[in-house]
Amino acid sequence: MSASKTFAIFSVLLAASSAVGAQHYTATYTPGNLPDHSEAGQYGTNNCGTGNNQESLCQTAYINSIEDFCVWAPPYSNGKNASIGETERYEVAWCMKDGYGTRLIPDGTIVGAHWVETPDYVQITGNGDFTKLGIPKGDAGGELDPHGADGNGNPIGGLVFGNSFGQMQQYHEWTSFMSQNEFCFRACKPGPKAAHLCNHIYDVMGCQWNMPGDYSNGVFDSCMGDSSEPMGIYGTSTFHQGDPSTPAPHAKPATSQCTTTASLTQINPSASTSSATITATATPAGSSAASAASSTTAHSGALGKSASWEGVAFGSLFAVIGGLAAIAVL
Repeated sequence: MSASKTFAIFSVLLAASSAVGAQHYTATYTPGNLPDHSEAGQYGTNNCGTGNNQESLCQTAYINSIEDFCVWAPPYSNGKNASIGETERYEVAWCMKDGYGTRLIPDGTIVGAHWVETPDYVQITGNGDFTKLGIPKGDAGGELDPHGADGNGNPIGGLVFGNSFGQMQQYHEWTSFMSQNEFCFRACKPGPKAAHLCNHIYDVMGCQWNMPGDYSNGVFDSCMGDSSEPMGIYGTSTFHQGDPSTPAPHAKPATSQCTTTASLTQINPSASTSSATITATATPAGSSAASAASSTTAHSGALGKSASWEGVAFGSLFAVIGGLAAIAVL
């Protein structure tokens, strides 16, 4: 093989590899250099200012401790068309702590919460009345993750940050479920285990199957813990959603060094609002811009939709094959 052909093949492979990586992690940000929008078609914004605003469309969440975390919930609700399945592309951050420019979780919403820090991820699980966040009564909920059907995330452009593993950093791999009365949120330490421990393909299996842990009411505690087995992986076997039989969830990992707090209340609530008034930049499917905040029209998105960047990888693979075929005739 000639030197020129060898170089051409290497160039095609390098370009394809770069394309896959670029789709997997669009960019890495810090809270100090957030863009207005991290993805095309984003409903809200990532550059959310400070303070708090109960009409904020902030799509940047933080997960630092039992007293400093956020959840995803609808940006609007009329009690009919704001289920998690219908609004998964548009969810906004609701947080316990003031200062992020997000909406605040009302005091009394969460009736049990359990924080665990492991060597590979942080996780918070629990229960509450999330109709206070606009989730309709009776909604069984759904999954939120950074990939979505098209690689842009559910919600589109949703970013997550935390400081549990040293300095404040972006979590590229995270998974969360929300329903009317139950929540769970796991953010994985960057590294080779992250994609497996924060897998997002089991989107109809719910919190307790994906994230074994404590879901009891009336307790608010923080623990150190062992890492769970990756969801869906059992030794050398991998469960696929839709298989004839569904395995039991992995056992709840051991925890230690637990401390408790009496209740959860907003941290440093202030009368100030976000430094910027945030307006929707994308209109939910089937609604007009004027009705985006209180639409009565059904929105796109449904439970059972799982997605990732694997499709991009296959597309890049075919691009590699095409490129190599073209080079073969040189």
